[in-house]
Amino acid sequence: MDLGSPLDLLLQPAGISASAVGIVVVDHGSRRTESNELLLEVVDRFARSGPFSIVEPAHMELAEPSLATAFGRCVQRGAQLVVIHPYFLLPGRHWDQDIPALAAQAARAHPDVRFLVTAPLGLHPLMLEVMRQRIEHCLARTLGDGAACAACEGTQGCTLRPVRVPDDGATGPRPRGG
Repeated sequence: MDLGSPLDLLLQPAGISASAVGIVVVDHGSRRTESNELLLEVVDRFARSGPFSIVEPAHMELAEPSLATAFGRCVQRGAQLVVIHPYFLLPGRHWDQDIPALAAQAARAHPDVRFLVTAPLGLHPLMLEVMRQRIEHCLARTLGDGAACAACEGTQGCTLRPVRVPDDGATGPRPRGG
């Protein structure tokens, strides 16, 4: 007797199958095309990693697709539940106010579809490992061992900066204040 996937078992009390869950990965949105394209790469990799077959990108502002557009695409693809994941490091106003308001507005056009806004990334313990790996990679990169990561490619990121000597010849930090 096939009980279904672990995700199907988790969703069973809600009467929804895993194939009817749509995921919207939403970031802030940027005027920088490269930043918006990076979200597309994140969403593509997430979708390919399974188990969700309906995955859409969205930006809160400054770029398309909007959260309302992504929500609608999920519904068109068969979602009965849309899970909105803020691609943010820490909780803040966007997570607990702006995104839920945008999601509620998008849901008005789809009254039979439920939605959930998840927690952002940063509170998860695996973020510590991600931080360690990124720091080690950037240190290695600045010492000539390794290529630029996707975040730094084409920028001056991961560059060891020289110590700047003040014009007056003084060393150490300058006092603050007036």
